[in-house]
Formats: sequence, structure tokens, C-alpha cells
Amino acid sequence: MDNIYLFMLIAITVLAVADIVVGVSNDAINFLNSAIGSKAISMRTIMIVASLGIFIGAVFSSGMMEVARKSIFVPAMFSFNEIMYIFMAVMITDILLLDFFNTLGLPTSTTVSIVFNLLGAAVIMSLIKINAPDSVHTLSDISKFINTEKAITIISGIVMSVFIAFSVGALVQWISRLIFTFQIENKVKNFGTIFGAVCLTAITYFIFLKGLKGTPYYKDLKGLVEGNEIFIILGSFALWLGVSYAFQAITKKTILLVVIAVGTFGLALAFSGNDLVNFIGVPMAAYHSYEAWIAGGMDTTMLMSVLDKKVPAEPLLLFIAGGIMVLTLWFSKKAKTVAETELSLSRQGDTHEKFEPNMLSRSIVKGSSWLSNAISSIIPKSAQESIGRSFEKPDALALTKDQSIDAPAFDMIRASVNLMVAGVLIAIATSMKLPLSTTYVTFMVAMGTSFADRAWGRESAVYRVAGVLNVIGGWFGTALGAFIAAGLVVFLIKWNPEVMTPILLLITGTLLVRNYLSHKKSSNKTIDEDSLTTSEESSSVQGVIHESAKNIASVVKRGNRIYTNAVKGLAKQDLASLKKNKKQVTKLSEEVDNLRDNIFYFIKNLDESSVDASNFYINILGYLQDMTQSLEYISRASHKHINNNHKKLKFSQVKELKEVDDALEALFTNIKNAFDSRSFEQIGDILNRKKEVFDIVTSKIVKQVARTRTEESSPKNTTLYFGLLLETKDLLSATMNLLEEYHSAHDSSVEPATITETE
Repeated sequence: MDNIYLFMLIAITVLAVADIVVGVSNDAINFLNSAIGSKAISMRTIMIVASLGIFIGAVFSSGMMEVARKSIFVPAMFSFNEIMYIFMAVMITDILLLDFFNTLGLPTSTTVSIVFNLLGAAVIMSLIKINAPDSVHTLSDISKFINTEKAITIISGIVMSVFIAFSVGALVQWISRLIFTFQIENKVKNFGTIFGAVCLTAITYFIFLKGLKGTPYYKDLKGLVEGNEIFIILGSFALWLGVSYAFQAITKKTILLVVIAVGTFGLALAFSGNDLVNFIGVPMAAYHSYEAWIAGGMDTTMLMSVLDKKVPAEPLLLFIAGGIMVLTLWFSKKAKTVAETELSLSRQGDTHEKFEPNMLSRSIVKGSSWLSNAISSIIPKSAQESIGRSFEKPDALALTKDQSIDAPAFDMIRASVNLMVAGVLIAIATSMKLPLSTTYVTFMVAMGTSFADRAWGRESAVYRVAGVLNVIGGWFGTALGAFIAAGLVVFLIKWNPEVMTPILLLITGTLLVRNYLSHKKSSNKTIDEDSLTTSEESSSVQGVIHESAKNIASVVKRGNRIYTNAVKGLAKQDLASLKKNKKQVTKLSEEVDNLRDNIFYFIKNLDESSVDASNFYINILGYLQDMTQSLEYISRASHKHINNNHKKLKFSQVKELKEVDDALEALFTNIKNAFDSRSFEQIGDILNRKKEVFDIVTSKIVKQVARTRTEESSPKNTTLYFGLLLETKDLLSATMNLLEEYHSAHDSSVEPATITETE
């Protein structure tokens, strides 16, 4: 290429746009989660308020741009070509790393990603220079290349923010809950105006004033602000106190709505002001380097001391970047995936847990329980009871895990605390020009308030703690991965920039497209019409009978398909088909388990007079589980036999299994038709013919016994065949027990009505 550096600059610019998209998809959702989780205001209003905050924050963010230029490495120690290699490597690895976490739906830090990308690329480039044949430097001189003091300050600040955010969030939420309890309606009337004024004052001062310190616009306000902080705070409190009182008096609504709206705006402002450097800081530094190189006679060995100088902001670039961030916020589907993780970990009620417990999470929960008991033994019982009353939740309808997803994840008190504390912490860091991780702060504040609010109870603690540990582990993975990946990429580019740069860009584009298509496919999955649904409304036996009929028909239909596929797979020795069949039966089993998980909510929401409905429902679920366990064994045993390359079944055995399959298919088809049409009177006819099917299976067992004594030579075949037939009998028994339960329950529930009509 005639000018590889112009090509790099163009590529870095294009990557910057993509980096904004993937970065905002991961980071921006953090300041929306409090408003989304509380469902206090409409989603459209939330997005409009956040968009304004992002755009204004982007325009005011130029004070942070120095981080990418000189905070991590010493630019005067690197030549122009080396600087461009570093920036190229940083942009490639940064966008791939963030997109990877977006696809997984895990929140990570764009700040940590960019800092460790810069650090990794700069360290490797420094080592290359030190080990060059004409180098006068030794390994001990690496501190001359890397701005170690500033880098350590940034990294330690990021790590400390995790503990500070969790602790402050937990403390403020605990105090707030003591005051307001969970019966917030009455308490807000008495203390809401003061609480709202405090929150809004904190947001106003720290975000709108402290946050402006890092911008070039602060010099116009400096004379009014410095030295007058106490008057600004008191004046702001008085103003917001009046606004809070007037708002509640006029609208008859809680001031917490305003707190959540203003807090979302303020947090979006702080996010954008702090994080925009992560997306365009490197491209802007690359552009200024290129300008200096052109002006300096295009000498590639020219040292980049020009980056040490403070440069004016680029208002147009900030304006464009802000617009891209706003558009990403509105249209990114990956942002919604990331949001689900934090909301599931902070949800007050029960929900589908996204993470499985591990040894560490169990140990932490057990240790915390022990510590809690130890502290409780010291605190007077009267004080414990008084505190406990503040955390008593109101009696309400027990929601199933599916229903809880549509309900508010937490109340407006917690949402307000999340926004206030996170906004204040981020704004303080911004005013000090520290690239604090907004992800770490907002996430850990949310986890701290969840912990203080006792959202992590005995039923969910191990899952929630495991989730937090997974996310934090991912953060350390971000740092390590960014360092190693950026170092590797800069090494490859330095080795042959003309060849490796296009190749690496092609790989980057391919991976981004693949991840996009993969995420789009997974997010667009529609619910299968045969999926099982929980019983949520009916409280009578008759109602549950009709509501459960769809699930019975679905299990029978899918069970019939699973059994047939197992027989066909064995006959054809089709390992791929049997592997797919295993996945299908596992999915069915998980859905049945999910129904059993909702028994508690089903019983809690029943009327006093509907105990029979719960007994019926529990029995039905037990029989469904027996059926899926039999299908699991049949599918697993068939797959194992073929996967281990054992002898294929004899023709006579395959023929007999096909006869059993045909009999089962006829039986299951009749059952499905009866339940689909709600013609429960047909169940009696099916039960009358159950002996026919059992006799067919029994006859096959007798034949195999005879074969085993005379001609069978394969122990594995014999074990498999007997196992399939015996498990088929168990499947039939569970199915017939279910039908008998339905038959007797339906007859008893309609009989009184029939007698009444006759009389």
C-alpha cells in the first residue's frame, strides 16, 4: 500500500463507530436498569430522558480525552509508526472483546477494556523496542515507556470502585429502607418530599456541577461555583424541596417519579461524559498523530511527543459520537440482553435464575449466614424486631417466575437510591479526571442495594452470589484478555503491517457479523406452540382440568415423537438423530421441572375451597415427570449404545420395537386428540384398551428371554433391549395413571352439576 498509515487511520475511524455501538450496547443499559426495573415511568419516557443525557454528556466529555493520549504510556518514547500500530491493535481487540461480552449478555467495562488494551499493546511494543538490536534500553527501562504511576492510579481506582460502590449502595439503601419500609405509600406522603429533595440535590450538585469540571465549559462557570459550594447545595435543596412539595400536592403522585427521571438523565450524562473517551479517545489521538506526521515531513521514525500537549476539543466529532450513541441506545437488541442479567440478579421476588451455584457462592452464603447469626446474638432482641419490621414485605399475590418478569423488579425507593449513589460516585470520578468504570459502579451499587434490601434470601442467595461472581470474574477476564489480545495483535501488525492489518480487519469484520447473526437468531426464537405453560388462573378442579389439557396433549405429542425417533435412530444407527433426540427430551424434562417449580405459587393463589384442585395438579405433574424420566432413559440408552459403537440390534428386535412404537403411536394419538378436543369422556375408552398395549410389550419381553437362552450373543444388545422394553412399560404405567387421575377427577367434578340439572 502506498500509504498504510492513511489506511489505518480510516480503519480506526470506522472501528470507532462500531466500537461506540458495541460499547453503548453493553454500558448504556446500566443507567437504564433502575428505571426499567422499577417500571415507574414508561419505557418511551425513559429512553427520551436517557437520550438527552447521553447527547449532552457526549458534547461535554472532552476533558477525559487525555487518557487515551498519554495516561497509559509515554508517547515521546514511541515513533509515529509504532503509535499507529498500538492504536490499530487497541481498536481491533477492544471491539471484539466488547462484542463477545454483549453476545453472552454479561456487563463488562469499556473503561477497563480500553485501559488494558492500551497497556497490553504499549508493553509489548516497548519490549519489542527494548529487544531491538540497536536498542540502548534494558528491561529495567520499561518504566520509561509506560506511565506506571498514572496507570496504577487508574487501575487501583477501578478496583476500589467495586468495593466502594457495593458498600455505599448497601448502606444508603439500608438506611432508606429503615425509614420508608416496604409500605412506601404512607411513608412517602410524610418523608417523600425531604427524601426527593435530598436525592435531587445530590444529583444536581455532583453531576451537573462537579461533572462539568472536566469540560472546557467549566471556565465560564468557575467563578460562580468555586467557594460557593455550600450555598449552591442549600439553595438547590430549598428549590427541590419546594418542587417536591408542589409536585406531590398538584399531581397527587410521588416525587420519586421525578427522582428516577432526573436520576436517569444525570447518570446518562455522567456515563457519556466519562465513557466517550473509551470509544473515540484513541481515534482522536490517531488523527492528531497523523496530522503531526504530515506536518513533520512524513518521517515514520518521528517521536510522538506532540501527544503530550493538550489539544482543543473537536466539537463536531463529539456531536457525531453523541448522535451514534443515542441511535445505538434506541435500536440495539444486545443492550436488552445485557439488561436481563443485572435485573435478574437484583429482582426482589423469585425469578428464573440465570446462574448455577458453585462452591465459592455456597461458601460465601454459608459464611454470611454464620456472620449474621453472630451479629444477631450481640444485638438486643428488641432492636432486631424493630429493624425486622422495616423489612417486612406486604402480603401480596404470589407471582410465578414467569409472572415476576413482567412485574417491577424492585420498588421506587431502591431505584432512586441506585441512581443517586451511582450518579454521585461516577460524577466525583469524572471531576477528578479518573476514568472510573461506570459499569462496575452501577452494577455494584445495584448489587449492594439488593443485598441491603434482602432480595438475596435463603431461596435465591447462592444463585445471585454465583451470578455476581461470574460477572466479576468476567471483569478480570476482560482485563487479562484485553492485555494479552492487544499485545498479540500489535506484535502481528509490527511484524508485517501491510499484510497483517487487512487480514486482522477481515477477521474482525467476520467475527462481528457472525456474532450479530448468532445473537439475532437466538433473540428471535419464538415460543414453540408445544411448549408447556404454567397454570395461573384457574382455582377449581374443573378449571385446572381444562387448563392442563394443553400441557398433557403437548407432552404426549412430543413423547410420541421422541420414542419414534429413538427407535428409528437405533434401526439406522443414526448417531446425529439420536443426539438431537437427547436434546429434545432434555428440553421437555426441563419444562416439566419448571411446572413443578411453580407448584408453590399455584397453591398460594388458590381459594380456600379449592384444595382438591391442588391435589389433582400435583398428581398430574408427578405422572408427567414419570413419563419424561422414562423417555429420558430410552433416549439416553439408545444414544449411548450407538455412540459406543456396540453391535446393532438384530432385525427381529428392530421389527418388534417398531411394532411397539406403532402401538404407542396409536395410543398417544388417541390421547392427544381427546385432550386437544377436551373430549374427556373418551379417556374411559382408552383406559379400557390399556391391557392390549401392555400385552404387546410383555410378549416382546418373553420373546427376548427365549432368544437370550438360545441364540443371543451380545450382552450389550440384551441389556439395551430389556431396558427399552421395561422403561416402555413404566412409560405406559405413568400415562395410564395420568389418564385415570383425569378420568376420576373429571367425573367427580361434573357429576354434581349433572344431578342438579336433572332435578
